[in-house]
Amino acid sequence: MQPLWVFGYGSLVWNPGFAWSSRQIARLDGFRRSFCMLSIHHRGTEAQPGLVLALDAAEGAECHGVAFEIAAEIADETLEYLRARELISAAYLEQVRPLTLQDGREVPAVVYVIDRAHPQYCGGMALEDQAQRIARAVGGRGPNCDYLHQTAAHLAGLGLPDPELEWLSDRVKVLKGV
Repeated sequence: MQPLWVFGYGSLVWNPGFAWSSRQIARLDGFRRSFCMLSIHHRGTEAQPGLVLALDAAEGAECHGVAFEIAAEIADETLEYLRARELISAAYLEQVRPLTLQDGREVPAVVYVIDRAHPQYCGGMALEDQAQRIARAVGGRGPNCDYLHQTAAHLAGLGLPDPELEWLSDRVKVLKGV
C-alpha cells in the first residue's frame, strides 16, 4: 500500500483535521488559489453567502501550499473525512494531480478544485466585492473573515505570502474597524 498525499491551499493548511505523517511545501501547476466559491455552509448561509478559497484552473498558473503525507493504513478514513468536509455541496471536484514537493519529488495528490459549472462558482469577482462579502458573512464554522485572516497568516508564516489574500485581509480589517 502507498501513502496518500493531500494538497492544502486554504483552511487545510492551518486546520487539516486529519493525522499526517509528514508535510512539506508543494506546488500545483495549472491552478491558482482564488476566492471563487460562494460558501453557503461553513462561512456563510444561503441568504448571505460568504466566500471560500478554491483551486481555479488557469493556464500557466501555479499554487503553492502544503502537501500532507498520510499513512496508507489511514488513507481510507482520511478520504472519508475529507469528502464529508470538502464535498458538502458538490462545488469541489476531487481529483488526483501531480504535485512538486519542495524536496524536488513529484507525487500524485488528492486535490479539490472548483467545478466552474456549479452555481456556487463566482470567479472573476473584484477584490473590493470579495472584501465586502467576507467582512459580513458568517456560517456554521464562524465568521468568513476568520477564515481569511487565518489562511493569509499561515501562508505568510510558511514563507508563502499571497498578495491578494494579504490585501483582502488588510481591507477586511478596515471594513470591520479592527
